[in-house]
Amino acid sequence: SSPHLCAVSTDQSCSVFLGESKFSLERAKQKIDRFYSLQAVIPEVFNDQRLVDNEQVLEIIRLGVILRIPLDKEDTGPAVTIIRAGSYDINKFKFQDIIRVGSMFGEIMMLEDDNASVSGYLEIMDMSGVTGANLFALQPQLLSKFSAYADEAMPTRQKGIHFINVPKAFETGFKSLLGWFPGKIKERVSVSSDPEAIFERVPKHYLPEEYGGSKGTMKDITAQMEAKLSSYRSYFEDCQHFGANDKLREEASLLNPDESHFGLDGSFRQFVID
Repeated sequence: SSPHLCAVSTDQSCSVFLGESKFSLERAKQKIDRFYSLQAVIPEVFNDQRLVDNEQVLEIIRLGVILRIPLDKEDTGPAVTIIRAGSYDINKFKFQDIIRVGSMFGEIMMLEDDNASVSGYLEIMDMSGVTGANLFALQPQLLSKFSAYADEAMPTRQKGIHFINVPKAFETGFKSLLGWFPGKIKERVSVSSDPEAIFERVPKHYLPEEYGGSKGTMKDITAQMEAKLSSYRSYFEDCQHFGANDKLREEASLLNPDESHFGLDGSFRQFVID
């Protein structure tokens, strides 16, 4: 019994957590608990705007800020998401708004993409066209915090975060942002100004035409994404009622400071920046 926890309990979601926990019921319960407990300490992302009809969510999708790259069914490689950091108006959207939409597709990936569970997933941060203002708006602590949540709580395998097309003028300074990431995650992060770097991570033919690939256009991909999100309408409506309330927790917090990037109270632990 977990009176502090109200969690989704469909066969689909339970099987995902069980599979990631090697079918240990106790480990699966702990993973589900951590999933909701860590969401609760990132309220700027996990809030009442995570709905499929939210105008901000739809606008971000239609702008092509986030691209979930479709792989062939027989492909067993990692799932791939491209985030185009220079493609949105920073006066209109905060980076947390972009991460919020990314979190929704992350959960869809968790529920239906076997590749993400078995082979993991990659995030490509395309920095084409970014300015100093864009970099300042990146909210590095939020990026680091959300990455830690994805690593600790999601029943998927985070394989890497790769920043590509970083303007050479910013490359040295940008690498200092790596100091925000905990050690284990930092090892999976790369920074490059080389426009060809994306092909080292993703087979070229999977990419949209704008990236030199042959998987349709970015507009085709965003239309597919919007349709996919719409099919999860009831799921995200239900998610508004799920979560963890530590005030009702009977056992000690599972946020062991020796194992977690979060402190006992759920606050994100600070790291020394090189």
